[in-house]
Amino acid sequence: MISASRLGFWSAILTAVLAAAFFLIGIFGTPYTASIPHPYVASSINPIDYTWLYPAFLLAPTFVVLMACVHYYAADDRKVFSQVGLSFALVYAAVITMDYFIQWTVILPSILSRETEGLSLFTQYNPHGLFVALESLGYLMMNVAFLFAAAVFAGGRLERALRWLFVTSFVLAVGSFGGLSLLRYDIVIFEVIIITINCILLIVSGALLSLLFKRAGNPVGRGSSS
Repeated sequence: MISASRLGFWSAILTAVLAAAFFLIGIFGTPYTASIPHPYVASSINPIDYTWLYPAFLLAPTFVVLMACVHYYAADDRKVFSQVGLSFALVYAAVITMDYFIQWTVILPSILSRETEGLSLFTQYNPHGLFVALESLGYLMMNVAFLFAAAVFAGGRLERALRWLFVTSFVLAVGSFGGLSLLRYDIVIFEVIIITINCILLIVSGALLSLLFKRAGNPVGRGSSS
């Protein structure tokens, strides 16, 4: 239990750090601040438009490790919920890593080589493109993972705080997705909303989970947390 708790502690810390970096870099330099008209292919490369992908990409496998540690932490009668949560975390990670990796290995080299024909549907500057749609899907899957992970925590104040954070994030994410029609199906607005929700949640819950796993590594500490 001690090694799993240590892994959980450090993965929680790293999750919070990567989420903060992703969020801050995104705020100060996202591709959506630039007005790129159709066919949504930038004539020159702005490095910050791709810099934010690095912490976001690394966040995906880190979150999977964190969810695996949550599954290990869960009581036997609640492991079914943590297993489902881990499964949705894997879906999120698969979608996001594929989406971002394509930007580095297909879109960016094509733009640098001036081979831009047919890129419109895949570039991150296209508000109706596959990049934004896949990114939005990925972070929705993260919220579903949070929902099932919430059922794991039923102990003291720390666990109750985590449970309500996870449930609240799911409600906000689904509510914003349901309000797409009110936003005239502007998927970019939804994408910004859900990333904001998830990044704030990952920062806060990462800090709380690090405390939880630190206590779990100490039998006396774990007993006092419940």
